Amino acid sequence: MKLRIFTEPQQGASYEDQLRVAQAAERLGFDAFFRSDHYLHMSGDGHPGPTDSWVTLGALARETERIRLGTLVTAATFRLPGPLAISVAQADQMSGGRIEFGFGTGWFDAEHKAYGIPFPPLGERFARFEEQLEIITGLWTTKPGDAYSFEGAYYRVVDSPALPKPAQDPRPPVIIGGGGAKRTPRLAARFADEFNMPFSSLADTEAAYGRVRAACEAAGREATLMSAAQVVCVGADEAEVERRAAAIGRQKDELRVNGLAGTPAEVLDKIGTFKAAGAERLYLQVLDLSDLDHLELIAAEIMPHV
Repeated sequence: MKLRIFTEPQQGASYEDQLRVAQAAERLGFDAFFRSDHYLHMSGDGHPGPTDSWVTLGALARETERIRLGTLVTAATFRLPGPLAISVAQADQMSGGRIEFGFGTGWFDAEHKAYGIPFPPLGERFARFEEQLEIITGLWTTKPGDAYSFEGAYYRVVDSPALPKPAQDPRPPVIIGGGGAKRTPRLAARFADEFNMPFSSLADTEAAYGRVRAACEAAGREATLMSAAQVVCVGADEAEVERRAAAIGRQKDELRVNGLAGTPAEVLDKIGTFKAAGAERLYLQVLDLSDLDHLELIAAEIMPHV
């Protein structure tokens, strides 16, 4: 199983904070550095303010060498599909082909209100999301020299040169996630290279994987790669677990139930249950970006054993 670092910069992180974590994650051997795509904090004061995910990832692409980079997940409500395809393709070029594209419908109403972004009802968001997936992947995979067109209920693309192309051929991997029972598995089976189940119990994760596998089979394709995301809080001893939980405003016993918390041995045991369910990648949500010793501990005591 590959371990990836996943951050929530809207809670309060500068570009420099994210750069330190990304470079530490690369130095320590983690597979990827991912970040959320949000414009408003969910707790705390959010200072110094949000950082745009694709501006940040483009910059990190030039200041890292090996580690893969991506979003979990970009909100379809934030950007038009054509310009988003350009941004992601450019970041992929800047990274030498290390970008992965996590993509979702968008869900946080308050951040849309705070920054003047339209927030349609859920059904329309899913319909727009599907059209955006069609357009973005279509632009990336159109052969050089050919034009791309699309006519949908919400978006129209006419004779696009479908440029620039990403570095990866045919395109960056697409990650779709969530616990929806019908639309999400169908879209994952159609478009995704990876399905991610975030912040869920083992039972709910196994059920979601089963739905996506069934949708892939119905679509006549092999199942996507499966992954999960869990908040992480590891300590060398109980006092360190408690200190790290307090630093992110959580209780250690609650995190043991709803995340990956405890000593390295405890966390390894729980990671093993997700691996047995079929997860091949695990996104470790790191909420205290100042605690690089936390990454050191995970890299030394957990990573070699997964």
